[in-house]
Amino acid sequence: MSNSGMHRAIWAIALPSMLTNVATALFGIADLWVIGRLGDANAQAGVELGAKFMMGLLVVFNFLRSGTVALTAQAAGRGDTESQGGTLVRACGAALAIGLVLLALMPIAIPAGLDLLQAKGGVATAAGAYVGIRYWGGLLWLLNAVLVGWLIGRKRVRPVLWIEVAANIVHIALDLLFVLVLGWGVEGVATATLISEGLKLAAACAVAAREAPARLALRLLRHRTTWDGAALGILFRLNRDLFLRTLLLTGAILLLVRAGAQQGPVVLAANGILYQLFILSALILDGFESAAQVLCGEAVGARDRTRFQRLVRTTMIWGIAFGALISLIYVAAGGPFAASFSTDPAVTAATLLYLPWAMLLPLIGIPSYVFDGIYIGATWTRALLATMAFAFAAYALLLLAAAPFGNHGLWLAFSVFLVARAVGQGALLPRLERRAFAGR
Repeated sequence: MSNSGMHRAIWAIALPSMLTNVATALFGIADLWVIGRLGDANAQAGVELGAKFMMGLLVVFNFLRSGTVALTAQAAGRGDTESQGGTLVRACGAALAIGLVLLALMPIAIPAGLDLLQAKGGVATAAGAYVGIRYWGGLLWLLNAVLVGWLIGRKRVRPVLWIEVAANIVHIALDLLFVLVLGWGVEGVATATLISEGLKLAAACAVAAREAPARLALRLLRHRTTWDGAALGILFRLNRDLFLRTLLLTGAILLLVRAGAQQGPVVLAANGILYQLFILSALILDGFESAAQVLCGEAVGARDRTRFQRLVRTTMIWGIAFGALISLIYVAAGGPFAASFSTDPAVTAATLLYLPWAMLLPLIGIPSYVFDGIYIGATWTRALLATMAFAFAAYALLLLAAAPFGNHGLWLAFSVFLVARAVGQGALLPRLERRAFAGR
């Protein structure tokens, strides 16, 4: 592959993935912005806490998407259509099983989760109302994760983009209708999100059904080989490591939320706005993670070490350049944008006080995002878990040490967490590459 061809291949996945991820981020941003029009710090903090609860509950299962991307891309690199279909069937089966278990645990999970996040008073009431509605969409979210991962693994990124755009247009319209017109408040925000998740799943099913490997799904569903120990073992080993890694990542974010909640509803609401800025930049930059997952996965499947090395280098360069660009945009325009999220003067003042951390995070976070894509695409999930554990330990220790610095100390610890991930991943990469391409 020529240099220009490699740049085109990266951007052919990264750009639609960025736009798709921006559309995804609009779910949270639209909710926070619309509820902020009410000028009620408890309602805004409750939606923030409830959204983090749902994220903590569901994002630990994001391995369904990442693992499906990796296995599908490697099968595509080998030219194995049946394996791609089998991956879809097994992953959907896993998502269905997890979703039913979560629904059975609903009466226990909601109160326990909100207690863990230290929801109190009016914030607890608002968060409970939000989660009580959104929880029913958990199964939809899990199946969406599988279908989106499978389509991305097959480089069908543009249809995923259009699904997200359409779902978000509907979601924003419903947010405005339910909250600002009908006056449903927090319940309106949650209902809009639930309906949008259902529409996304229906559209993703329609797109996937047109793909040749997916048309094998019904036949493969009845095949004994689809469910044999070897095939399931690969899926479960990969997903086990990704699950534990995502559990640590989610734990780090929930610690961020919990520490903010301990400082009162104003800081919690401000941190929610800053987190939305962080997650917006992370989802944009994750376009390079998606490109690394698919293209590095294909290179590993094809046993092409030279192509793999060039992809690692080129994707990282593009990622760092784009991370610096987003940081500069936040420096130039982040203040007015962040201030627009609340009409409460106290929340706005707190947001602007801590805004420099959100300006810094895109640049220092991007190396770890790209490394995540490389490791997942190559299915180096055990090493990915080890580096996440190292970073989490450093984060937890720094949280304790930086407690006297209040919310600044909290964001400092989170920044170090991102850097520690990249340092560990970069240190292990040469040895993992030599092992994966031994004899090449």
